[in-house]
Amino acid sequence: MNAPVFAPNLPEVRPDAAEDIPVIDMGPYLAGEPGARERLGLELRHALEEVGFYFVINHGIAQSVVDDAFEAAKLIHDLPLEDKMAVRFNEHNIGYEPIGGSVTRHSKINANNKPNQVEAFFIKRELPADHPDVIAGLRFRAQNRWPAGSERARELSLQYAGAVEGMGKSLLPLYALALQLPADHFDEAFNEPMFTLRLSHYPQQEVREENTFGIAPHTDTGFMTFLPFNEVAGLAIRLPTGRWVDVPSMPGAYLINSGDLLRRWSNDRFLSTPHRVINASGRERYAVPFFMDCDIRHRMECLPTCIKPNEAPKYPPITYSEYMGWYRSQNYGPVAAPAA
Repeated sequence: MNAPVFAPNLPEVRPDAAEDIPVIDMGPYLAGEPGARERLGLELRHALEEVGFYFVINHGIAQSVVDDAFEAAKLIHDLPLEDKMAVRFNEHNIGYEPIGGSVTRHSKINANNKPNQVEAFFIKRELPADHPDVIAGLRFRAQNRWPAGSERARELSLQYAGAVEGMGKSLLPLYALALQLPADHFDEAFNEPMFTLRLSHYPQQEVREENTFGIAPHTDTGFMTFLPFNEVAGLAIRLPTGRWVDVPSMPGAYLINSGDLLRRWSNDRFLSTPHRVINASGRERYAVPFFMDCDIRHRMECLPTCIKPNEAPKYPPITYSEYMGWYRSQNYGPVAAPAA
């Protein structure tokens, strides 16, 4: 059996593609309005087939919860460096990574990337010490590592992660309908989703060298990424036309995008759109992206509505662990060429 092909090819540039980032109003759907779910499924299909990013308004997460997440990021990154380094980013993709600790190698959008100018603290689901996966040492299912003095940040982070996971689960029926599948199609696959909350701090880049970014141009790895409104600019998207644009300001909204695993799962039907961060704002920038994926034991095979009869899928089945193991080796460890 051939080894998995890890990274999809770069998205095709389409000069005539749409450039507006769609806005999806979840209010009627969350209120149970008849027909809202089906209508939003169609809107989501357009967003992910044509752009790869969309805004969500009336999503149900209180602004105070979002504000607390940004506070958690600042609290973590205000801690002494030695305390953060004591819980250094490990093989489970948990813990602290200092400025310059990663290089974006998994993506070929920009050549010769230099170390990313961001420090980040990675949090996964809070598992107890006696959880079977923790006892078994299952990769990516370890306990979180909290630095000394982070009690308040821990409380706020876990509260926020729970809220965004809830929003993600509420979106799953829309993703299924967007792919012309039964509304409950993803329920089993996301029984206990894998997720990562990344508390990020981008220092000011007053003098920017060539190929140096806060985070270099890349596509995300997973099923969907959640970004709350950030009052400090810096995120830019490469639209399907090939043009880079700064993300429009939409206070109170979430910006959501699909990643490489959903693109693989949908046989390239849904996009995984490149983006980057450059902090030229003159201010310190904090961000709290939340990455959500299927259960660690679920094997993602080409969805039945994303392939024609008698046609072979573009990608072999893959699990979260297989993909993330490769991703980590690319960006945080020795360079390894993906299998063909």
